[in-house]
Amino acid sequence: MKEKEKDCSESECTKESCEGCENSKQSMLEDLNQYSSIKNVVGVISGKGGVGKSFVTAMLAVLLNRKGYKVGILDADITGPSIPKMFGITKKAMGNELGIIPESTENNIKIMSVNLLLEKEDSPVIWRGPILANTVKQFWTEVVWEDLDYLFIDMPPGTGDVPLTVFQSIPLDGIVIVSSPQDLVSMIVKKAYNMAKMMNIPILGLVENMSYIQCPDCGKKINLFGESKLNEISNEIGVDILGRIPIDPTIAKLVDEGNFETFSCDYLFDAAEKINNIFTKNM
Repeated sequence: MKEKEKDCSESECTKESCEGCENSKQSMLEDLNQYSSIKNVVGVISGKGGVGKSFVTAMLAVLLNRKGYKVGILDADITGPSIPKMFGITKKAMGNELGIIPESTENNIKIMSVNLLLEKEDSPVIWRGPILANTVKQFWTEVVWEDLDYLFIDMPPGTGDVPLTVFQSIPLDGIVIVSSPQDLVSMIVKKAYNMAKMMNIPILGLVENMSYIQCPDCGKKINLFGESKLNEISNEIGVDILGRIPIDPTIAKLVDEGNFETFSCDYLFDAAEKINNIFTKNM
C-alpha cells in the first residue's frame, strides 16, 4: 500500500524538514547576506560552453549600470572565471566582520569571482562538485553586495551540479539563454530552456552571440557559422529574441585589455531595455 504523502503546508515546512521535497523549492533557497538587498536576480545560461555567457552577462550589466542602476555580477563559473579579466580587476577581495567585500569596476559594478580569492589568476580550480556548489552559495550568503537593483549571475556551462545549485539555492527572477548560430546549439538551447521550465524559472529571452561578422570595407554581413536558426527556435519554444551580437574585433580587444566597460556598441541596448521594462512593471 502506498504511503500517504506528507502534507507540506506552509505552517509545517522548514528548510530542514523539507530538504529535497519536490513540492517545496522554497525550502532549498539560501538566505541572502544580511547586509545586502537585491531587487532583481538574473541568470545568464547556456547548455554548453564557449558561446559567450560571460560576454552577454558583462554587456547587460554595463548597459543597465549606464542607465543609473546599481548592478553586480556574481561569477558562478567557478572553474572558468573570466569576469574580473574583462573589467581589468586584479585586486583581491577582502573580508571583514560583515562578510566578503566584492571588488568594483571603474563605474562601480560590484564583482565577485573565485579569481578574486586565488593567489594567482591562472591557478586551476581543481575541486569536486560539492565544493564548487558550496562556493557559489557562499557568493550569495557571505558576500556583502549592499543595495543592488540588478545582480547578474554568470552561470557555468551545461545543466549539471553547479547550475542546479544556482537554480535551487538562489531566488532567480529570470534567466537569459545565450546561443550561437550553429545547428548543434538549437539542441543546447532547448536543454537550457527545459531545465528552466522544470525549475519554474521565468525565461526572459534569447541572445545569439557570434551571429555574423561585418566587412569593415563594404559593410556586408557574413554568416560565418551559417544561417541562424534563432527565429525557428524562438517560435518553437515561444521565447522572445532579445538581441544578436556579431563578432567584433574592437570589443575583443577591449576584453583582452580589461577595458570592457568602455565599449560603445549598442548590440544589446534593446535587450537591456526589454529586461528593465519586464522588472520595472513588477516593482
